[in-house]
Amino acid sequence: MNNTLYYGDNLKIMQAKIEDKSVDLIYLDPPFNSQADYNVIFRDELGEAPPAQIKAFTDFWHWPEAVEEYERLIIEAPDRIRKVISGFYEFVGPNPLMAYLVMMTSRLLEMYRVLKPTGSLYLHCDPTASHYLKIILDIIFDKRNFQREIIWRIGWVSGFKTKAKNWVRNHDTILYYTKSDEFIFNKQYIPYKEGYKRRGEDDSPKDKPGIPIEDVWGISKEEKLTSIQIMSFSKEKLGYATQKPLALLERIIKASSNPGDIVFDPFCGCGTTIEAAEKLDRNWIGIDITYHAINLITKRLNDAFGGECDYSIIGLPEDYPSAQALATQDSYEFQWWALDLVGARPAGGVDDKKKGADKGIDGIYPFIDDMDRKSKIAIVSVKGGKTGPEHIRDLKGTVEREKAAMGILITLSPPTEAMRVEAATAGSYESEVFKKRYPKIQIISVKEYFEEGLRVKLPLHTGRSIAFKRAPRVIKKPDDSQNSLDV
Repeated sequence: MNNTLYYGDNLKIMQAKIEDKSVDLIYLDPPFNSQADYNVIFRDELGEAPPAQIKAFTDFWHWPEAVEEYERLIIEAPDRIRKVISGFYEFVGPNPLMAYLVMMTSRLLEMYRVLKPTGSLYLHCDPTASHYLKIILDIIFDKRNFQREIIWRIGWVSGFKTKAKNWVRNHDTILYYTKSDEFIFNKQYIPYKEGYKRRGEDDSPKDKPGIPIEDVWGISKEEKLTSIQIMSFSKEKLGYATQKPLALLERIIKASSNPGDIVFDPFCGCGTTIEAAEKLDRNWIGIDITYHAINLITKRLNDAFGGECDYSIIGLPEDYPSAQALATQDSYEFQWWALDLVGARPAGGVDDKKKGADKGIDGIYPFIDDMDRKSKIAIVSVKGGKTGPEHIRDLKGTVEREKAAMGILITLSPPTEAMRVEAATAGSYESEVFKKRYPKIQIISVKEYFEEGLRVKLPLHTGRSIAFKRAPRVIKKPDDSQNSLDV
């Protein structure tokens, strides 16, 4: 199969694009309420507006948006699902948590459908909702196919934090289910250290590959820490808030799939599952609903594997009508996508899409163009709606205020003649290094980009097009020892 990244709603993509019983392993780490006060998510969303603490849920899960899906489940889902969902509603009420449970139930039903009979599912969650999700999984997968509740320790701290009036929460839960009682599981071992001898034996062991991974008494605390966590100094840390360690995903993928199998991550985020699957010679499918995630994964794969990773991206605008649809559907996602057309990075970073827009700055294009090697910038503004000369004047003012070298306005439709005239009055920027003149204010429309091949004229780019660090390069090697685990 062709490895594929899908941009869009994973429920719709699973329903339309992924066949029954076609996937060997599913790992998912859906957004959940890992930071907020547990009790706050029970506030009634039909009453007062929920407080800021429930942001982890309200960014993705809103009860008004889940009502239609709830009603569909009550009508169409298997009887036991209908009963548990209606029971949750009676207990939980119409709030973000209930929306989360409804949306997850619909998606887990689809994941069960696409999973092979020998397949496995690992659901990563925290104590806020893990108990609800386990009930849903018990019904969908059958409680007899619940294999383990895996505790992933996310920190080595213990006791109390100085500012916290509670015990430190230092673990997440991974719920491990299989579709049947005949499933893939490759027992993993830690190689014996040189000179190791079994008690009472003269020779080093030759009939065993090493110590079973579940018997970890021989591993030092430091080895555990560096092999299964991302620390602030980790080379693999890309700046993505919920990034999981590559070693964690490698361990799961090695245990529950074989080379050539299909690994599926429906909430692929920064792409750790995708990189691990590619590294271990598995085929893969990833889905994410945010453009910045898809963009990050493409850069991560390029950094890690160069031109050796072959895959397709489906769902991004490929023509003017699809770009129009994206602008109508989600103005911020359109903004992120449009910035990449000119190689700009978002001004506000991934977690604050509005930050730059308040100052008239949606993106930044950094470049070096003088003998002192000092960085210069072009300001980028994105408009998905109606535009006029006033937007050019605003951009000119922003460029002057920020002491930027140039300004770029990205529009959906072609600019008016009055806009072109206004842009021309800004004059030009003269490159000291390249000995060229560039229009100081440029306009590029998405329609002209696709239909006429129009591109902006800018000095050579010197920064990353998205505000994440570069992923370390990975050298793929033949997997001579499928069951061994490097630490």
